[in-house]
Amino acid sequence: MRWLALPFILLALAGCQREEQRDVAKISGRMFVFNYRVAVATYLVTLQAQIPIEEGSVIEAEFENPRGGDALTVSERLFPKNSKIVLQSPPVECVRQDRPYKVTIRLRAPDGHVTQTLETKVTSDTDQSLLPAKPLVVGPLYTPNPEVFHSDGTTDMKPVQNCPTS
Repeated sequence: MRWLALPFILLALAGCQREEQRDVAKISGRMFVFNYRVAVATYLVTLQAQIPIEEGSVIEAEFENPRGGDALTVSERLFPKNSKIVLQSPPVECVRQDRPYKVTIRLRAPDGHVTQTLETKVTSDTDQSLLPAKPLVVGPLYTPNPEVFHSDGTTDMKPVQNCPTS
């Protein structure tokens, strides 16, 4: 009778020895940020570390370019003490309301191998055509931009031009 229990005990022990693969990080937020004052839009993606980050790890992100063309990329070094990871894209143009834009994130160990890949989509609830093409202010004193606020009292608040329609 004891020999019947042996396979079950060995199977249970083998299951205990297997280390479960855990994600390094999970996405905790994603959005577009429109800074009306300086006429800039960017992606903002936040991640929460799920396990301790190794010293020397790197995070890379590719953001779909709303204007078209090559993806916009960023690469940043990660620090073990930071449990929150914030990724911001370079400025983007032509963001369309309710259109999903792809973001691919790769976490790399200090030796360079990819430990995790995350893919997500970011959708804006605002169309960038509401944002002026030129900053409203210039300089550290928030001086009205003369390219927007003309001396004759007129303003140029038109949005970025020549955006793709799809």
